[in-house]
Amino acid sequence: MNKKTLWIDTETTGIEPGKHGIIQLAALIDIAGEVVDEFELKFQPHPGAEINLEALAVTGTEPEELATRGTSVDAYFEFVRWLGKHINKYDRMDKAYPAAFNAHFDFQFLEAWFRLLGNNYGTGSYQNWKFQDPLALLRLLDYTGRLSLLDYKLGTACAHFGIELQAHDALSDVHAARLLHGLLIREVFNGK
Repeated sequence: MNKKTLWIDTETTGIEPGKHGIIQLAALIDIAGEVVDEFELKFQPHPGAEINLEALAVTGTEPEELATRGTSVDAYFEFVRWLGKHINKYDRMDKAYPAAFNAHFDFQFLEAWFRLLGNNYGTGSYQNWKFQDPLALLRLLDYTGRLSLLDYKLGTACAHFGIELQAHDALSDVHAARLLHGLLIREVFNGK
């Protein structure tokens, strides 16, 4: 089966979708287990977005540097063009599985961003809403007593499983989350 998976990661100006904005977006299209394309862009948050300086510090972004980036509107259109290369938004059968580490966070931001920029359909033209999330698998392993970590952040899980990660860089995060997900699926379903 040639399942498509849309892996994303966002870096943001805070933790509230719509109120805060996306400043870095990375995405991978995985078809049948192989990455066929990737997307990565740093840009300004949407107009009117609140900027939390602590959130910028986490990503290593200086406010002055943020102001030199392209606009959120331009980034949106570039991302939608990229999605259109891999997913036919008019074909109900051609949708990707949305995937991310702590997917709820990233896809809420993505959905808010689409709607703020006038796309009333949101991300539903490109995804099937059957979220894939390595965090859920980590919690399952914890619940069954097969894993116990200090916390279940991406960095902690990657360190435990030997996956390279440059934390809070969206492209590094999205690659690490995808690798972690594959490893955890084997762990959960093969019982090793």
